Amino acid sequence: MHITRNHFLFVFYFASATVISWLFIAVSPLYISERQMYLSMAVAGSKWGVQIVFALLFLKKKTWVFLCSIGFVCFIGSVTLLPYIALSKTALANGSAFFIGSISTAVLVMVVEYYRAMRLSSVSIRWWLFWLGCLIIAVTLQLTVVFAVI
Repeated sequence: MHITRNHFLFVFYFASATVISWLFIAVSPLYISERQMYLSMAVAGSKWGVQIVFALLFLKKKTWVFLCSIGFVCFIGSVTLLPYIALSKTALANGSAFFIGSISTAVLVMVVEYYRAMRLSSVSIRWWLFWLGCLIIAVTLQLTVVFAVI
């Protein structure tokens, strides 16, 4: 297998998104333990991991175009967290409202962009619906296992 532009972008997007997401978690005062931080990253990463594995198993010729596209979605979602990271030491980021707003914005951006990526990659809408299901499970796990708020 030769390395293509899509292979490179796939790695770049997901690696960059992982670093940005970790920074977001690291600067937030809402995480009270390292265990919570690792759990949060594991939950967030798992929804993407499932998508990657399924794409590798089932998409055949569309695999790398799709993986590059959803990698970009993950990256853009993480980029929307940069204002929180940049302002994390200010009074603006002290409370939970800016944290929740940042997460909500990232999720909304990713929902729209994932749909767009799915359409541009010419894959079935079932991929988007499956990802939405993974997202709902991930949010539920974040709220129950990571933060114990419900």
